[in-house]
Amino acid sequence: MADLKFYDVILKPVVTEKSMNSMAEKKYTFLVEKSATKAQIREAVEKMFEGTKVEKVNTANYDGKTKRRGRTVGKTNAYKKAIVKLTAESKDIDFFQGM
Repeated sequence: MADLKFYDVILKPVVTEKSMNSMAEKKYTFLVEKSATKAQIREAVEKMFEGTKVEKVNTANYDGKTKRRGRTVGKTNAYKKAIVKLTAESKDIDFFQGM
């Protein structure tokens, strides 16, 4: 396995109604690399967004769903989601402020 850099760990933010409501509690949701560990996710968030301090990281692995179109059967992509909780004195992530 190749060594992951901090900018390879976080793929994109998850922008849903549920994830936007949890931002009031300083919880941010990201799609992350499947092989990333909690320590790597913590380091990536703290390096990418200045002034943030991570308190806790929760991760969840999702399998791809089976989809059909006529006789053809396929699967959607599997992914890993991380919910990052920041400390109380931590600065908010500016990326989400305009949404």
